Amino acid sequence: MTVTADGPLPTETYDVAIVGAGIVGCAIARELARRPRLRVALVEAQDDVGQGTSKANTAILHTGFDAAPGTLEARLVREGYERLGAYAAETGIPVERVGALLVAWDEEQLAALPRLAEKAEANGYHETCPVPADELYAREPHLGPGALGALHVPGESIICPWTTTLAYATQAVGAGVDLHLNTGVGRVSWRDGHQLLTSRGLVRARRLVNAAGLHADAVDRLLGHEDFTVTPRRGQLLVYDKLARPLVRHILLPVPTALGKGVLVAPTVYGNVLLGPTAEDLDDKRATGSTAEGLAGLRDKGRRILPDLLEEEVTAVYAGLRAATGQEDYRIAAHPEQGYVTVGGIRSTGLTASLAIAAHVTGLLADTGLDLGPEREPAPVTMPNLGEAFPRPYQCPELIAADPEYGTLVCHCERVSRGEIRDALAGPIPPRSLEGLRRRTRARAGRCQGFYCGAVVRELFEAARGEGART
Repeated sequence: MTVTADGPLPTETYDVAIVGAGIVGCAIARELARRPRLRVALVEAQDDVGQGTSKANTAILHTGFDAAPGTLEARLVREGYERLGAYAAETGIPVERVGALLVAWDEEQLAALPRLAEKAEANGYHETCPVPADELYAREPHLGPGALGALHVPGESIICPWTTTLAYATQAVGAGVDLHLNTGVGRVSWRDGHQLLTSRGLVRARRLVNAAGLHADAVDRLLGHEDFTVTPRRGQLLVYDKLARPLVRHILLPVPTALGKGVLVAPTVYGNVLLGPTAEDLDDKRATGSTAEGLAGLRDKGRRILPDLLEEEVTAVYAGLRAATGQEDYRIAAHPEQGYVTVGGIRSTGLTASLAIAAHVTGLLADTGLDLGPEREPAPVTMPNLGEAFPRPYQCPELIAADPEYGTLVCHCERVSRGEIRDALAGPIPPRSLEGLRRRTRARAGRCQGFYCGAVVRELFEAARGEGART
C-alpha cells in the first residue's frame, strides 16, 4: 500500500484506476479492496481525500423518502442508508437519529404532505406520519409562527461526512490500494487499456472508474462520451455556534422543489446548527466562495423557520458545489468495450448512497469482464469520534490515565486534545494542510476559528510534517 503526493508514479499496470477521491471514489476503492487479487489506484487531483463536494454538504444520512420512485438513485439511497448506518456503528462514525420534520407554511405545502408520504411509501419507507400544528410546536417550540403542520420522517439522521470519507480511504489503503494525491488527470487514452496522463506522470490501468464529481463530464468526454453535462450548483451555508443547539431538535426541512430540498435548519453531530443551503446554478466549477446576497437570503428564510436562531453567533460560513446534471437520477453507466464506468451526477445524496454505489459499480466492472477474484474483508478500523453526543477523549478518565496527552487541550472551543492531533498527524492518511487537520480533529473549527489555538496547532503540524504548513 502507498499514499503518495509527489515524486514518480509506479510503472505497473493497475487492474482498476479510480479518478476522484471523494466520498464515492473512496467507497469504490474500499469495495474493490475487498478483492485482494486486484491492484487498484485511487487518483486525486487535490492534496487530500474528500476535498470537493464531499467536505461541504449538509451532512444528512437520508432515508430516501423523497427520491424519485423507480430511479437508480432511489434504490441506491435506500440500500446505502442501511449499509452506512451499520458501517458507522462498526467504525465509530458519529450518527444521531434526530429525525426530520417537513414543515408546511401555506395551504399548498400542507396539501403536498400526503403526496410526499405516498412517495415515501413508493420508495419503501413506511414510517412517515403527519404532525398537526399544535403537536409540531410542542416538538419544536422555537419554530417560527404560522406553520400549518408537518410530515415526520423519524429515520432522517445527521452524520460526520469527513470521518466517513476518511474511514473508506483508510480501509482501502490498509488493504493495498495505492492513493495518489496531487495527481490531476489531464488526458486519457484507451487502447488495450487506459493511459492517464496526470500532473505527476502516467498511470496505466486495465479498467477505469470515473468518480470525478464536478469534473465527471470532462473525464467522460476524454473517452468520447457526451452523455451529460455537469452544472455546478452552489450551496452556501451558515454555521451557528453551539449555544444555538438547544433551539432545534429535528432536521427542519421545507417542502422540496425541482431545484432541491431547499433551505433547511439542521443540527450537526459537532453540536452546531446549520442554515442553508442556497441553490445557485453557475458556470465556474471553482466558485466555492460565499456571497453577501446568498447569506442575506439564507437569513431571511431562517428568520421565518427559527427566528431565535438569527440572534445567535455565526461561527463559520462555507459553500459547496453539487454536480447537477438536469436529470432526476444518477448518471452511472458502463462502457464494456472500453472497460470504463462513469459515476456522474452524484448529488447531495451521494454520502448516504456511497456504499451502495460502490457495490453497484463493482458489479458493472465485473460485467465488463473484470475478474474480481475472491473476497476478503478489509481490516476493521475505529475512527476518532468527532461527535458531541458521544464521549470525546477529554471526557474519558481511563484514556487520559493511560495517555495524558488526551487530557491536554489544544483547541478549547472544540475540546480537541494534543493526543488527537498527534494521532491524526501520524495516521495512515495524514493531513497535508491545516484544513485537512481540521477535518480530522475539529481543531480550529470552533467559535474563535483558531484565533487562540492556531499558533500551537500550526507548530504541531509543522513539527510532524517537517515543513511549512499549507493552509
